[in-house]
Amino acid sequence: MTKKDDFRIVFMGTPEFGGIVLEEIIKNGYNVIGVFSQPDKPKGRGRKVEPTYVKSIALKYGIPVFQPKSVSKGEGFETLVKLNPNIIITAAFGKILRKNVLEYPEKGCWNVHASLLPKYRGAAPIQRAIENGEKETGITIYKMAEALDAGDIAIQKAIPIEINDNLGAVYNKLVVLAKEIIIEFLEKFDSLTLVSQDDSLATYAEKITSEDLKVNFNWDAIKVHNKIRAYDPIPGVSCEIRGEIVKLFGSELVENYSKKEEIPYENGTIFDKDNTGIYVKCENGIVKIKEIQFPNKRKITTIDAINGRKLNIGDRFVSA
Repeated sequence: MTKKDDFRIVFMGTPEFGGIVLEEIIKNGYNVIGVFSQPDKPKGRGRKVEPTYVKSIALKYGIPVFQPKSVSKGEGFETLVKLNPNIIITAAFGKILRKNVLEYPEKGCWNVHASLLPKYRGAAPIQRAIENGEKETGITIYKMAEALDAGDIAIQKAIPIEINDNLGAVYNKLVVLAKEIIIEFLEKFDSLTLVSQDDSLATYAEKITSEDLKVNFNWDAIKVHNKIRAYDPIPGVSCEIRGEIVKLFGSELVENYSKKEEIPYENGTIFDKDNTGIYVKCENGIVKIKEIQFPNKRKITTIDAINGRKLNIGDRFVSA
């Protein structure tokens, strides 16, 4: 059995997901000798440069951080060689590692990926799984190869996606699972049996574009619902109402509406409300929307919007 001291880990990651995985490794007593992260970027309205989440975790524990433009060449690769890790672990790093890096550590390079590979290889696996109405997703740790997310699988576990789970809810489940699975991976490292991915079953989670963030109420209700929840709480999907571009959040699929046959409105119309949200007609169904964001404003509940006369029964959402 591999001991904790047998690992000389270099960790590579950038956003919160990577930072949470990194901190779990550190808290469990594993030897992280260095961390690579993408360059710091300005954030927020003040455009203040802030450290990446992974960098902030590394600094918290006194671990040296490196942010080269590339890990695979020049100063970045030279730094890696000086550190001399025997294993590299990545989680949401956001940079491609070339062959020289992948072959450098004797125990290999391993990625913590938020999907059930070979499904949803690529940049946005959580959002695409929800958007496509998947009933489950999960975490896969695999040995990295040159092809994108195509290496042999070391360990994989699933979590359910409930019908009204949004991005935030699914992400939170995956974070808990990632913390569990990374430690199991390290504890069982010497006894793991790798399983090749079936490339014929691969799907790709393409990078999110501005077109992905638009919703059309002429779609079936389930498609509208999946679209809204896939990008909730951030960045939110957009449509137009009363001449303003708004973002919608808090979608709930309405499956048992007692007056379903009495809706004479066009798709996209707000036709009813209760104390938690507004009811909107879609093709072949209904969604309830609980929150809305008007231009340059904070999110508010749709009931507050109704009470403040920012929305009315009979108003209609149209494509932006």
